[in-house]
Amino acid sequence: MSKKTKKTQLEGWEIKDRNYFLTGNHKPLTYTLPSKHSARYPLLWFNEETGEQKAIRYATNQATPFEQDQKGEATLSHIVFRDGSLTVPKEMQSLQKLLSIYHPYLDTRYTEHKPVAEAEDELVDLEIEIDALNFAKNIEIDEAEAILRVEKGSVVSTMSSKEIKRDVLLFAKKQPRLFLDLAQDDNVQLRNVGIKAVEAGIIDLSVDGRDFKWASNGRKLMTIPFEEHPYSALAAWFKTDEGLEVYKTIEKKLS
Repeated sequence: MSKKTKKTQLEGWEIKDRNYFLTGNHKPLTYTLPSKHSARYPLLWFNEETGEQKAIRYATNQATPFEQDQKGEATLSHIVFRDGSLTVPKEMQSLQKLLSIYHPYLDTRYTEHKPVAEAEDELVDLEIEIDALNFAKNIEIDEAEAILRVEKGSVVSTMSSKEIKRDVLLFAKKQPRLFLDLAQDDNVQLRNVGIKAVEAGIIDLSVDGRDFKWASNGRKLMTIPFEEHPYSALAAWFKTDEGLEVYKTIEKKLS
């Protein structure tokens, strides 16, 4: 986190109780977060304005978490999470700022509970899910098939149109971001046409996976670049002048 971001956080700092939770699914009975800079647990914050690094330590009788700014005898203390959580009352401002702004383990080993931010994230997720479901509801069957083929593979060829519409809605609900990404990727549709053309016996993919050919006469259409996926390479080739003409011919044969 940049110095500017931390400064902004301090300017908008709110005096309130704060809750912190360990990340991941593991919730030990007790977990002690490193609370003092040491060789084993380096707790340092770099001040971009002065070019200095400041060592961090938690002292219950100090108003700052920075060791060099603490005055007099420091009463050091542990930072202990119990059952995966820690509540810090508003009176313990030094500890709150250490945990919410300066501690290097923030958002890796633990995170702060922020109801407003989480509500905003959930709202965004819901809006994306709605967009994906609306798109999936109105999508053409060929587009739905192309998107589902990425998820399910060749089994899509055996599915009825109602099965495709159902599964594409389920896909949009479960993975809305991925669904929208695929829906906006024209290569997905081009890949699908290529796969359908091979399944329909219009073009052939060589046994070694190196060339596409017309099935009718064996004439080579394109050579697949080394280490590229055959259908991804074919989709890219369809966008070339030569490939576009082949694509149009394949579409006519498939219709």
